[in-house]
This record gives sequence, structure tokens and C-alpha cells, in this order.
Amino acid sequence: MNSQELNKFIKGKTEEIYDEIVSIRREIHMNPELGNEEFETSKKIKRFLEENNIENEEIINTGLVATIYNGEGKTVAIRADIDALPIFEENDIEYKSRIAGKMHACGHDAHTAVQLGVAKILIENKDKWKGTIRFFFQPAEETDGGAERMIKAGALNFKTEKEKREEKKIDAFFALHMAPEILTGKIGIKYGKAHATSAQLKVIVHGVSAHAALPHKGIDAILIGSKILEFFQQIVSRRTDPREEAVISIGTFNGGTANNIICDKVEMLGTIRTMSSETRDFIIETIKRDVPLFVESLGGKAEVEIKLGYAPVINNYEITEKVEKNIVSLYGEDALEIIREARMDVEDVSYFLNEIPGCFFRLGTKNEEKGMIYDLHHPKFNIDEESLKIGIGLQLKNIMEYLKKE
Repeated sequence: MNSQELNKFIKGKTEEIYDEIVSIRREIHMNPELGNEEFETSKKIKRFLEENNIENEEIINTGLVATIYNGEGKTVAIRADIDALPIFEENDIEYKSRIAGKMHACGHDAHTAVQLGVAKILIENKDKWKGTIRFFFQPAEETDGGAERMIKAGALNFKTEKEKREEKKIDAFFALHMAPEILTGKIGIKYGKAHATSAQLKVIVHGVSAHAALPHKGIDAILIGSKILEFFQQIVSRRTDPREEAVISIGTFNGGTANNIICDKVEMLGTIRTMSSETRDFIIETIKRDVPLFVESLGGKAEVEIKLGYAPVINNYEITEKVEKNIVSLYGEDALEIIREARMDVEDVSYFLNEIPGCFFRLGTKNEEKGMIYDLHHPKFNIDEESLKIGIGLQLKNIMEYLKKE
């Protein structure tokens, strides 16, 4: 099957399955579950896989790994995250969340539905490709990071004696994310660095209480905290290589008990975001070493706690180039959007990309006429469901071109 024949096949199959996938997406949307609580979502996915005779196994409680074997050849993997967010949905739609305070406001319902559609078409058309396909249905992207835990639990491993003997591995990885900043019909790709790495930051400043009329008898933790804010910006602007992206943000600053008492304790919470693990680690080391010394020079004491977040998302050049060619071949030049700037938000798909050469691309879902204009994590976020066809189509194209029969 040549490229034109494959494109025709893909478009026909995505049209055939579209109504079913919309229904699945809406069912998941109406019943959102938070990270590590996706028990019913996981059951729905498992039931669909088993109805379509797709081998699968549970992993880290609510995750699933499915595999389609189809003779000798290369191995490809794709991933969908399945968890929702603690948000009250404000959309006035028939498939609005039925669970107060929980919502699929990041498109994971769509990611899951797309992946199920891809799996069904591939299992039904094994005569048109050869090799192995693995499907990751990943929990807890929004919380503690299901991807890394899935990998540690063996999601990348193959278990038959022959596979172990041959050290079977995954050759390529493709994943998508709904993109409300990109018009429906377009797909965004970013070569190289695509998303930041992060760390969670907590600083507690201890001072000494005093009467507000006698500030010289105390040590003002609020004043010291304000100086720490300046110190953080100095780390970014003067001690970090200016060619490296970095931002330190403090989101909460809490201290004091009364308007006439010098504050003796301040707690600050924030994040560190960079585009490389090396820059992140440098900033963390600098904060841990220098902030306590800086605070001590002002008469106070400081506790610093830093928890590492996700690794940076870095797309493989060769695989991203294949995705670019597939977009143009399947949907035309106008469908391609090259993303020039990396995003400073984080995504734990990075852990799969650290292990497998791959591409994480953005699927346009913005449609102003339909009111699909709200950003991710907004209570009115929704997708243009026409994007489901495009997502299924491109993932099929990515997989089937890579696993093409000679």
C-alpha cells in the first residue's frame, strides 16, 4: 500500500469509527476521576480492549498496558493519560461532568478516546502492517506522575522467553495533547526541547516576634522573605546562563498574626522551571546552599525544601521529522504548525521520551464559532470533537508508516 492508498484508508476508517469514539469520549468526560483514582475509567478502557481482543494488563493499580502483536518487525508505542482535574465544570453541555468538583479540563478524555480508536482500527486491519504496537493508558499525569511509575513497574518490558532473549525494545514513541491555542485541523510540532522541567519549592523563614512599636527588638520574617524574593530573581538574572530559560515563581507568601506584631515566621511556596535538568539542578543547589546563609546574615534562620518535578520533554529530531512528513502527507501543508518556542509547563510524557525516541505533538482543537476558546485547566475548557478524527488519523499514519509492510 503506497502513501496515497494509506491516506485514503486512514480517512475512511476514521470516518467509520468517529461516532463511536465521540460517544466514548463523552462517557469518560461525564465521569471524571482524579489521579490514582481512575478505577472506573480503567475498567471502561479494559472492557473496550477485551471486546476487541486486544491483550492487556493492569499496572500501578489504575494504569493499563495493551499490546498488539503482528509478526516480526519493529515496535511502536503510543500513550494516553486518563486522569481528570479537581475543577467544577461550567460548560452547559449534555455531557457535562456528573461529579461535582471534578472535570476533564485538560483533554485526557479525548486522548484516551483517540487511543482506543487507533487500537480498534489496527487490530481489525493487521493485514496492512507488521510488527508490535504497545499502548500505554497512564494514570496520574496531573498529580504525582504515573509515567515514571509505569516504567519502573515494567511497562516497557516484554515478557516471553523469546522477547527476553532477543532483548525486544520499543523503537519509536508517539503521543499527542489537545491544544486549545491551535485551530482545529492543525497540528503543532516542536523540534527538540518542548516542555520545561520543574521543582516545587518551600522556604520557611524564622525570625523573632516583637511589638510593632519596637521593631528593633525583633527580627522581621516578612522583611527577610521579601529580600528572598529579590534573591531568587538575582539567581535567574545574574547567576544562570542567560541562554538557558529559567523562572522562579513564588505563588504563596504567608506570615503574621496581627497588625501590631513583628512577624516571626513566614512560609513561601513556589516553583522552579527550566528547560534543562542541568540548569534546574544548578538553581536547586544554589538555593539550598545560599538561602540559609543569606537569611542568617539578616539575623534569621531558614528551612528549604525542594521536591523534584517532571523531567523536560525533549522530542527526538528524526521521529519529529517523520511526524512532520506524515502531517503534510495526510492533511496537507496548511495543517502543519511549527512551534518555535518551548512551553514552560511540564508533562510527564518526558519519562517515556527519555527511554524511547519519540515525538509529543499538539492537536489543534480551537473553534471560535463553537465556543471552543478556553485554555487548559479552565472550567469552560472543551474540545472541537472534529479533532478526534485528526488525532486518530495522524496516530494511524505515524504507526502504519513506521510499521509498513515491505
